[in-house]
Amino acid sequence: MKNTKKDIDGIKYLPVLVLIVCSFFSASLLFAQGDSHQWEANVAKVDITPKVSMWMAGFASRTGPSEGTIHPIWAKALAIQDANKNTAVLITSDLSGMPRDMSRRIKDEIKKRYSLPDAAVLLNFSHSHSGPVLKDYLYHVYPLSENEVQKVIDYSAWLEEQMVALVGEVLKGLAPAKIYSENGVARFQVNRRNNTESAIDIITDMVGPNDYAVPVLKVTDMEDNIKVITFGYACHATVLSDSQWSGDYPGFAQIELEDKYPGATAMFFQGAGADQNPLPRRTIPLARKYGKELAAAVEGVLEAKMRPLEAQLLTAYSEVELGLNAPPSNEVLEKMIKESSGHYQRWAKMMYEKVKNKEVNTSYPYPIQIWKLGNQFMIALGGEPVVDYSVKLKTQYGKNLFVLGYSNDVMAYIPTRTVLNEGGYEGATSQIAFGHPGTWKPTLESKIFSRINQMMADF
Repeated sequence: MKNTKKDIDGIKYLPVLVLIVCSFFSASLLFAQGDSHQWEANVAKVDITPKVSMWMAGFASRTGPSEGTIHPIWAKALAIQDANKNTAVLITSDLSGMPRDMSRRIKDEIKKRYSLPDAAVLLNFSHSHSGPVLKDYLYHVYPLSENEVQKVIDYSAWLEEQMVALVGEVLKGLAPAKIYSENGVARFQVNRRNNTESAIDIITDMVGPNDYAVPVLKVTDMEDNIKVITFGYACHATVLSDSQWSGDYPGFAQIELEDKYPGATAMFFQGAGADQNPLPRRTIPLARKYGKELAAAVEGVLEAKMRPLEAQLLTAYSEVELGLNAPPSNEVLEKMIKESSGHYQRWAKMMYEKVKNKEVNTSYPYPIQIWKLGNQFMIALGGEPVVDYSVKLKTQYGKNLFVLGYSNDVMAYIPTRTVLNEGGYEGATSQIAFGHPGTWKPTLESKIFSRINQMMADF
């Protein structure tokens, strides 16, 4: 059959047409693949400010319950889901901490209702000393009447339900998102073991280990609007010691960021700051000042280039048994009961009864949790770890590592072997405040790092 000129022209342009069609198909395929390999995220929060006056957690020197509110305290939840539908929820709160039994009930109920395992739920507490006392948490530190104890019990039960319901709420609204990470810097933390608070105004050379990093996770929608700002710092939230509810400097930092970025929710997580204090302190203007400094450090990170994280989520959770030394002899306890006062006397009475009834526990299941978002690792430690843990972990696993303390269960200070040998509050006497029979055995640091290394090897 004879080809016409029109047929020949058509044949001539056929490769171009095929190229256009193939290019369109390839672009469509890439777009579809991009859609299927993205994060989904959502955030929610609930006001957990007590509705009645009750005792505040953190300072044994307080002589009565709360007397008003500086700003509300919150529990906030960030849910993330990767391309393979792996899901995790970070819950932050303006609380001093939480005992194991309470944390365990919350996690078990979340698992029951929403099928999220322990590894996928991370509870972190800002360690604000301007939040409420919780059930079975440092009870003997405060002279609680029966009426005050009942307030604590009622509030704690309400709080547990609020946190569980918060997870249900945040899981409902997952939407396509982008997640980024980076570290900033803030320098108002001071190592309190090596620098005297009373002389802080004349000290010209601060000493002692520190970790000034401000880890930041930014979550945006697909149009790059910031939806969640999750950030941390390793420093006690102890600027304020009055009797008013607040989130202390982390609370002010979150308020500042939410004002700066309308439509975004700011979430604070506490780092390994057990021996780090904000100094000077004790006034609302200072708490607001440190909040603004921290918020400015976060803003500096948000406005600069951040590392995009691939939509791949891995989580792990483990507990390692840490040994505790036996309590003092009955003679020592009897002497403390007669000669001491306050929570030292109440601890001695409590421990005397435990020894008599053979109820003394000399080991504790210490929680360790690890998340990996793309190439960003987060290691979350229970209790109040001193800053050396963060320094050593970053030396081993890189400066971009996020280290969280005060996670899942705040059962005691977690000293290194060096701090344990040095003693002092973090190494020894704080064990009385937490109701333990004695100090940690010297193997605690090696056991914690050994378990972390085992877990990291599996990622």
